[in-house]
Amino acid sequence: MWDLFATHGAVCVGPCGCSAGPRPLAVLPGSFNPLHHGHTALAAAAANRLGVPVHFELSVANADKPELAPELVEVRVRQFAAAGPVWVTRAATFDKKAELFPGAAFVLGWDTAVRVIDPKYYGGAEGREVALRGIADRGCRFVVGGRVDAAGAFRVWDGGGLADEFGALFVPLTESDFRADVSSTQLRLEKRTQG
Repeated sequence: MWDLFATHGAVCVGPCGCSAGPRPLAVLPGSFNPLHHGHTALAAAAANRLGVPVHFELSVANADKPELAPELVEVRVRQFAAAGPVWVTRAATFDKKAELFPGAAFVLGWDTAVRVIDPKYYGGAEGREVALRGIADRGCRFVVGGRVDAAGAFRVWDGGGLADEFGALFVPLTESDFRADVSSTQLRLEKRTQG
């Protein structure tokens, strides 16, 4: 797996055997610590909306977290045996993901979409606009499922206050399309308190 990863920038693990084949048209990125029914339900809702299968993507690099050790990557990848194909990449940001998966729809929760448009990840608003234009130029977009925010309110994508130029980049799912009030952080906390 790691040889292909170094050569192609992304390697697919799972039933598809697609490491060197065509890249998916829909990708749900995440750290999957752990993978849970919210991820798989969001993938199913997006697949229904888009009419194409949704693959998963696990990046060993992340804009907010330390790089994953190979042992942790292998543990997390094993979770996908029954869930579907997972691509392992080093793409920490969505402009890098768009380079690896041109033409793809990235499937996100509301909280991740808020981070996608946060200027701090781009060195300011101008850098954000350049990155979003680059993502759009590669034919990519974002399908956004609702999430419960820190105050406990269920939030669906409302445009994020972006300029109209970027409105078509984001495709919101309604609450009736998808709702799963679960998070990996919540599951880890519950496991610690029970263990």
